[in-house]
Amino acid sequence: MPATREELFARLRSLGIATETRDHAPVHTVEEARALRGEIAGGHCKNLFLTDDKGQIWLIVCLEDAQVDLKAAPAKIGSRRLSFGKPDLLMEVLGVEPGSVTPFGLINDTGRRVNVVLDAAMMAHSQLNYHPLQNSATTTIGAGDLVAFIRACGHEPRIVAVA
Repeated sequence: MPATREELFARLRSLGIATETRDHAPVHTVEEARALRGEIAGGHCKNLFLTDDKGQIWLIVCLEDAQVDLKAAPAKIGSRRLSFGKPDLLMEVLGVEPGSVTPFGLINDTGRRVNVVLDAAMMAHSQLNYHPLQNSATTTIGAGDLVAFIRACGHEPRIVAVA
């Protein structure tokens, strides 16, 4: 079973990471999120769950308005040709459904299958916002704390100018 939102928050607390979470109606797109989030400070982000033609899994995390060219991205991140990952693989690896993709899902990637790429422009923000495993809330976390969480999940994120 994938981690629950409560288990995620417990893990963050155990790592000494402070976050703030606001509940809202479920959102499935950046546009819906913009309309519902109100005045939540920090960089608002989107997450691309991708696979390459050799079966490697990639999670590209960037600001919500970033334009990621999937044809140019492989040269920047060291992958092969990229395409969006299937919903069943997303659930299997990150334990979330489409519309809820988040770096917090790495808590479920115990096999360390995902290559994590954090966009450099996003990492320039001190505070960042992601869904806490469900698209019915937004959790704010410090950029450095995000990296610490990802490392605690057994991943070494690459910080690359992808957008």
